[in-house]
This record gives sequence, C-alpha cells and structure tokens, in this order.
Amino acid sequence: MLRHWLSNGLALGSLLVLSACVRLIPDGAAPHTATPIAPPVKAVESAAFAGVVRGPNVGALGLTPGDAGTALASFLESCPKLLAREDASGLTSGADWKPACDAATAWPSDRAAGFFHSYFETVRVGDGAAFATGYFEPEITGCRTRQPGCDVPVYGPPPELVRAWPADMPETERTGRPPLGRYDASGNFVLYYERAEIEDGALAGRGLEIAWAADPVEFFFLQIQGSGRLKTPEGEVIRIGYAGQNGREYVGIGKVMRERGLLGDGPGQYPGSMQGIMQYLRERPGEGRDLMRLNKSWIFFRELDGDGPLGALGVPVRGTSSVAADPRFVPLGAPVWLDLDRNEADGLWIAQDTGGAIKGANRFDTFWGAGERARAIAGGMSGRGQALILLPKGTVERLDRAQLNTTQ
Repeated sequence: MLRHWLSNGLALGSLLVLSACVRLIPDGAAPHTATPIAPPVKAVESAAFAGVVRGPNVGALGLTPGDAGTALASFLESCPKLLAREDASGLTSGADWKPACDAATAWPSDRAAGFFHSYFETVRVGDGAAFATGYFEPEITGCRTRQPGCDVPVYGPPPELVRAWPADMPETERTGRPPLGRYDASGNFVLYYERAEIEDGALAGRGLEIAWAADPVEFFFLQIQGSGRLKTPEGEVIRIGYAGQNGREYVGIGKVMRERGLLGDGPGQYPGSMQGIMQYLRERPGEGRDLMRLNKSWIFFRELDGDGPLGALGVPVRGTSSVAADPRFVPLGAPVWLDLDRNEADGLWIAQDTGGAIKGANRFDTFWGAGERARAIAGGMSGRGQALILLPKGTVERLDRAQLNTTQ
C-alpha cells in the first residue's frame, strides 16, 4: 500500500530515519516510511528463528465491539490473499487460515470479539517489545490539467524505466534483482533521473502527467507517503497510488536537518515533526528546495478507482484498522494486538502493508486514514510497548512439535 518505501509505508517519523524506505510492493500499492529512533534490528531471518511463545488468551485482551468489528471487516477483506500467499514468517500456511476465513464471511460484526476468541490464539515474537510509527493518506490541492497555481507534475511511470544489469558489472556480482535505470542514447544502462533532474524538466512534454499538484512541499510529503488524494478546485477527488520509483537513493531530510542543528527545542530550531519540517521548508523556500533535492528518490503514480489505497497485501488499507509490518515476522493478513504508551494506537490491527523502514520483529506502522486528524496523529506517532500476533488456534502446538522434532 501505502507508506513508501519508503508505500504499500513511510512512517512520517521516518523522515528522520537514516535508511531509505524503498519497499518491494505490487503495482498500485502505496509506499511509506518509518521513524527516527527505531530500536536496532537484530539480524534474525524470520519469526520462526526469533522464537515464538504463547501469549494470553484472546478473551483477556478486552476487545471492544468497535475495535473488533473494524478488525473483522479488514480481516475478511484480507482472506483471499491470506489463503493464497506464502507466509514468509514460517509460522503458518494458507490452509491454517481457512477455518477462520470461512467463519468470517457470516460472522455478525456486533459479535466480532467472539470471532477472534473462537478462532485465534496469541503469540509473542521474541520479547514482544514493540515500536510503532504512523502514516496516513494525504489530501492536497491538485488539478487534472496544468493551470496557474497548479503546475507541479504528477507523473505516471515512464516506459524506459527498467531493471537491468550494467554492462560492466561482473556476472559474479549479479545477485538478487537488477537495479532500476534506463538505457541512454548510446545504449548504455545508466541510473535513472534523480529528483532534481525530474524537477528541472527531464520528463516534461512527454505526456506522462496524470495530474498536477499545487504545492511542491505538500507533494513531496505525499510522495513519501506513497499515495494520496488530489482535490481539484471543482471539488473532484482524484485518488493516486504508488506505481513505481526511480531507483535512486532515499534520504530522510529530517535526519539531515537534525544533523545540521535545525530541529530541536532550542532557539531558532524547528519541531522535529512533519509539521515542523514543513514549516522550515515554507519559511526558507530556497534552502528547503535544496534540502528536498537531497532526497533523489522520485515516486511515480497511477490513478486508483477503489475506495482506499492499496497495501502490500493487495487489498485496501483502512484507517485505524490496517498496520504495516515486516512479513518475515508477521503473516500479512494476520491480526496484531498493540498495547503502547500511545493509547490511541492500542487495540487490534490487521497486517496488510509493508515498508522499507518497517523491519524486524515487533516493528509496526499504523495507518490512520485521511484528513487533518489522521495527519496530526500519524505525524507525531512514536509508540513503544508490547505486541501480540493472533494466529489460528493450534499453531503454537504445531510449532512446538516441529521444534521438538528438530531437536531430537
């Protein structure tokens, strides 16, 4: 979905993060980012290696009808993908989820808490110590055609953007996926245009524009989120979603600003939130433009027809119901219980998205939907506490048996 990479998610906090958030997500999924002070990620391959222990009974979680009801709706929406996809965490197979998915189709939403109690058990991955950030679907002013005051191009993916190996790269080094780039006039494979080159017109006049944005700062942040809405002067809302990335380096400008002493609580400093960063970019447009250009990554979009941005699972993500997670530690489509020091993020979520900065066990990025409230919460979300994963009943016993067999 959403939250870039970067978009299936960049968490807004991830503006302060060192590493790029470029995630590998399906067409239409939105990227997004993650936060500044994420705890270090241990070099563990998956949940199966991190260690899984049984948690409390689902009935002890105190699920509220509203929380359980929205989670049930998102879980049901995830079931077709959940049943078909391979679980990278090593915890479940598609067949494990079938009883719950079958039951969910007819389960009354007003008794949703009973559904989760009937079909799930909780587990802790590792020590369960969770860190969560937030992301949202921005809505900014835009137009279908270029006009005065609405002249920031929103590009669809260019056809020459391809993956290939540079001719001078030895065969022994060609591992994984080839890098993104383009072939130049001489037929050489080179890096694709970076942000500054695109802003200076590298793609202009080719008919790649799917829309236009009014504010370059707002559009910069929409790119970080990986999806959003353009609201036209006529009142039309154009939903756009992630369709590709130029393959260039992502730089979190918040981190750069902090290193330069621009963020903080001191005199002349700006708050270390999305709002504070935007204030600096607006008050110092020249320096702000140069700062944004340090982030060479550029996101390409496509217009979406659905009722929500798509997550990495390939289903719409829902505000206060969907969370991004590392699929090596959480099966995508699984319910997740969070108990954090940020009470608004407590409760039941469904893992439907991923993010390049969302790595490791118990690292999450909560999705808050659209609007000013979503923007405010996501922009300041940084919560710590405990996480539980809800798995189909019988999973823990099966995993215990498998572990016993491997040690005998």
